[in-house]
Formats: sequence, structure tokens, C-alpha cells
Amino acid sequence: MAGGGPDFDLTDEELRRAGSIKWVYGDGALPAWVAEMDVRPCPAVAAALHDAVDRGDLGYPPPIGPGLSEALAAFAAARLNWELDPADVVQTGDVMAGILLAVEVLCEDAPVVVPVPSYPPFLQGLPLTRRPLVTVPCVVPGDGRPELDLDAIAAAFAAGARTLLLANPHNPLGRAFSAAELAALAGLADRYGARVISDEVHAPLVLPGAVHVPYATTGDPRAVTVTSASKAFNVPGVKCAQIVASAAFDRLALGALPTVANHGTSPLGVAASIAAYRDGGPWLDGVVEHLDERRAQFGALLAEHLPQVSWWPMEATYLAWVDVRAVGEKPARRAMQQGNVMVNDGDTFGPGLGYEGFVRVNLGTSAERLERVVHALAAAWE
Repeated sequence: MAGGGPDFDLTDEELRRAGSIKWVYGDGALPAWVAEMDVRPCPAVAAALHDAVDRGDLGYPPPIGPGLSEALAAFAAARLNWELDPADVVQTGDVMAGILLAVEVLCEDAPVVVPVPSYPPFLQGLPLTRRPLVTVPCVVPGDGRPELDLDAIAAAFAAGARTLLLANPHNPLGRAFSAAELAALAGLADRYGARVISDEVHAPLVLPGAVHVPYATTGDPRAVTVTSASKAFNVPGVKCAQIVASAAFDRLALGALPTVANHGTSPLGVAASIAAYRDGGPWLDGVVEHLDERRAQFGALLAEHLPQVSWWPMEATYLAWVDVRAVGEKPARRAMQQGNVMVNDGDTFGPGLGYEGFVRVNLGTSAERLERVVHALAAAWE
């Protein structure tokens, strides 16, 4: 794209040479699974990384990279309507590392609620904390817009759960939860003395027609937010995320941990994150515009080639949650075996909970490649 905007027009060969697991796994299959975009790096981020290497910034990073907290705070104020105190930011390796750290250090030794379908690492990582997992299915009312089941969450809290992991915006459902929904959740957390840990890594990728509401803006004093530039700027491999504590006591508890308890941040990740937050705004605007176009394209392609499937067009992210129960059993496996295209199996988003008839499809690619993905799925499921 001209003018320094995002360039999604990479060839399959270029993407395979880059070496991401998304493209090297699957023996040549067309990938529409891992939550990574098929886009060239943001020029501001690439320049910052080259500069960091040139000056030899490859050692152990300090506990908080100079300028990182301030860059995040300015970005959050400008794009997310969230005024956060840079002093409340704690640096960590990646979002899941930050979530597990917050659970271990800040949360009671009690069950943890996860709304499902859920980002699979939530379900896979929580057992490492030795806390019981309580899954609460989201509800889908008549208009098809998924919602948190607040009654079921209240019941889980009443039964002893004291933490909830929230994906806001939601992965894989694509919801950008409203202020009213989040306020209701905060009210439940307050009533039962529970804590909400909010994964907001997709926050900058809210699409036209929706608005991101940071959970911390509910005023919940026990809120913990974990975020990163990794999704919006497509840099998960450089390893840098941020935990934002809403209470000074929580920030002090996290900041007082020995380095070995909170490690994995890369100096390159710090450099990339600062550049993304400070200078990546115009590029990110182009990404959101592109994803909005792919959302519309995907809906049109499904209507033409797969009218038997259904979906609710996401409000955020580039991940489509698609109901393919009408195409028969094991849809993800058949997509791979008969269409040579990889999508995420819905069962991994809540094993044994009835999601095997769903798939998650990554729309963060070029228009041409997305068309190939849908044509391959139609061929596999006809």
C-alpha cells in the first residue's frame, strides 16, 4: 500500500520463507489458523528493530524499558480512551506469561472462571497454576450477538470461584463488550470479592461500528489488564507485553518479584513496542481499514459459496467464528484433508463443550488469499 500503509500483498513463498509456524506447519497447506496477520512489518517498528540491532541492544533488558510505560499510556489515552498511570505498568514476556503471573501472585487459591469458547491457551495454561478451571458458555440471543452469561458467572462466584479471565475484545467470538456489560461484570466481581484479569491484546483492532471499552475503566479497583503490541502490530515473536495494575498494592507486588519469576522480555520487543505505540498509528489505521474490508468480503464469499454455514460478523479482531455444523462431522479435519487449508478446530476452544461443529478462520490476509481460503473450504465441505 502506498504512503507507508500496511502491505498485505505478500506471496505464499515470501510468507513461508519468513518462517512463522503459521506458514511452515502443515506441509504446504494454505494457513488460516494461527492469530497472525500476513502483512509486512510496520515501517516504524522495522526501523526501530534495525536501530536496536545496530546499536547492539541485545542484552538483558531493564525491569521496565525506558519510555515503554509512557508510550503505552499515551497510546491508550489516544486510541482507547483510557487514562492509565505509567507507574502502574509492569513489563513481562508475553500476554499469557503476564496472565499466569497475575493469577499466581495476585489471585486467591480458588477456582478460575473462563467464558467459552475461549482462546485455547487460557484453558491449557490455567492448570499450571493448580487452580480449578470453571468454564461458563457464552450465550447467543436471537440476534446472534454473543454475550457473557452473567447469571452463570454469578453462580460460579457464589460457588467459590474468585478469578475470571476475560478476553476483551473476545477471541474467538469477536465481541467488543459494551460499557454496560463490563460494568455488570465488575458489579459481580465486587459482590463476591473476585478479580477480573482482562486480556486486551486485540483492543486496537476494534472494527468500524464498535468501540473498545477497557475493563479497567469500570473502576474495579482489583482489575488487572494485560496487553501488548503483538496482535495489532503483528510482532508476537519479539516478546514484550505489559501488565497494568489498577491498584498500587498489586503493582508493588508484581514489581517486587525476583527477575526469575517474571522473565522473557526481549530488548527488541521493548524497542518494537515503543515504536508501535508512538509512531505506528497511521499504519494501524490502514490495518483496521483492511480488516473491515476482509470482514465484508468474507461475508459475501460465504453467502455465495457456503450458504449452509452461519457466522456473526465480528466487532473486533481478524478472527471469524463460523458455525459449520451443517457441513457434517470433523469440519476442520476435512478442510485440511480435502481442501488443503488449515483452520482452527472449534473443539480446542472448549474441549467436550459442543464446539466441534465450529471453526475459527483467520481473515488477516490479502483479498486474493482469503478468496482462495473460502474456495478451498467450499470444496472440502461440499
